[in-house]
Amino acid sequence: MIVAIDGPSGTGKSSTSKAVAAKLGLSYLDTGAQYRAITWWMISNGVDVTDADAIASAAGKPSIVSGTDPSHPTITVDGVDASGPIREQDVTAKVSAVSAVPEVRARITELQRSIAAGAENGIVVEGRDIGTTVLPDADLKIFLTASPEARAARRSGELKGADVHATREALIKRDAADSSRKTSPLAKADDAVEVDTTDLTLQQVIECVVTLVEEKRAAT
Repeated sequence: MIVAIDGPSGTGKSSTSKAVAAKLGLSYLDTGAQYRAITWWMISNGVDVTDADAIASAAGKPSIVSGTDPSHPTITVDGVDASGPIREQDVTAKVSAVSAVPEVRARITELQRSIAAGAENGIVVEGRDIGTTVLPDADLKIFLTASPEARAARRSGELKGADVHATREALIKRDAADSSRKTSPLAKADDAVEVDTTDLTLQQVIECVVTLVEEKRAAT
């Protein structure tokens, strides 16, 4: 059972995906963490992240390993735990530019497909282009949405003391960058189930997605 969960930042993708995977005994993969990891590696190794050619030629260098236990997902870069550094503001500000480079997407997409193929008990994979590009044959595709206001409020809550207005503007800018890139843009797959999380609690979103997965399992 492969479940693809896509959507923009702040819709509850990570929290929902982890909880659903844990509840149903599935593996879990945060694809965004992989793009953050390669961005962090580029920054740490002095690669000019405004130069697409420099990014492209370095894309194959780092070794990125993702742990798929939903209760303790891990990510290492060249054997170093990167789970903390990849969430820093510097990486957040640059990840869209690095992610837009076709060679980076090809490298990470290949990694994601191999992880999904090796998940013996099934997997929940969350990102922005899973249902459309990475795993177009996923058994179930879900697209989470929410209003920019709701997303900004949630993200500000995660980033203690962040300015809600500034966070909202940053999210809208990120959406525009992710949706307009030429390679694998953020988009809802034609056969995805859309879930608007604006007025739902996290627990309600989790229950909704668990129900969708169980219904799909029962039908196959």
